Amino acid sequence: MGLSERVPQAQSEGNQAEQAEQLEEAKRIRRFQIMFNMVLQVIAQDPKLSVEEASQMCADCKRAAMTMFPDKELAYDLIYKPRLHRMMNERFRLQ
Repeated sequence: MGLSERVPQAQSEGNQAEQAEQLEEAKRIRRFQIMFNMVLQVIAQDPKLSVEEASQMCADCKRAAMTMFPDKELAYDLIYKPRLHRMMNERFRLQ
């Protein structure tokens, strides 16, 4: 087996590993989106939910996001945190 035959196989294995990593990240993103949307829906629709409970849900949501994506705190703060604050303001008339 010559060198030219080994290189494509190594590239193929590298591509497979990269594709598997991308697929895993896509699954984590989708899982987080579902969780985040559920948090928003509970805050918006649960009539018995207190401000403290909603705040705890927001904190837990951030903790979960940081566990799933440790290096993406800025993205969370720019994308998801304002949506949670907006929902809290609408639901509880906070300022």
